[in-house]
Amino acid sequence: MPIDSALHLDRENLTMSPTAPPSLDQSFSALRRFARPRLPVERCELCSAALAQEHPHLLELANRQIICACEACSTLFDGLIGGKYRRVSRRAWFLPDLKIEDAQWEALMIPINMAFFFYSSVQGRMVTLYPSPAGAVESLLPADAWSEIVRENPVLNELEQDVEALLVNRIGHAHGASPAEYYFAPMDQCFRLVGLIRMHWKGLSGGNEVWEEIGRFFSTLKARADVVRGEHRA
Repeated sequence: MPIDSALHLDRENLTMSPTAPPSLDQSFSALRRFARPRLPVERCELCSAALAQEHPHLLELANRQIICACEACSTLFDGLIGGKYRRVSRRAWFLPDLKIEDAQWEALMIPINMAFFFYSSVQGRMVTLYPSPAGAVESLLPADAWSEIVRENPVLNELEQDVEALLVNRIGHAHGASPAEYYFAPMDQCFRLVGLIRMHWKGLSGGNEVWEEIGRFFSTLKARADVVRGEHRA
């Protein structure tokens, strides 16, 4: 708020004496109520540099921990394999031609119609996680069922290990409301979805708020994603 406006709004609260004008301390104390508190600055977890609102993330491979990092620090781990950290992928693909039949999905034995799949270099295998009110839950992935899906969708061979996942949303499909959606999504976005569900879930069915948050999440992801059709060879 401009100082002139603040003075106008607070004019009635300033007592003016013809012989004793208010001191500077008194005048500025009347304006302090209009001062905005300084927001905390998010900092790089490696070097403590201040971060912009949009900044890179690293994945700590051993425990799947997302680390906020500055551009300089994150560049050190860009494409690095075998270290403690890897820079999280920023690409997002929407895959309208990817197909997983209902029987194939059931064979994966995932209890809900939303999950993400990624290759863990630490464990040397594909990992499946699905969101729940308690956080991310791992579901054992039947190798044969997954191999069949990959054979029919060769684009899945292009997943970047550790830092990128196939994110599947079959909620609308399960209720006959919309087609299933398949994305290559950065790992930090997958864990962000888990956090949204954990934060906003209420009661047995989740409540309207959590489903609105989920809808906004996928709308935003789809808007930023590149549409990739067919088998796609990078």
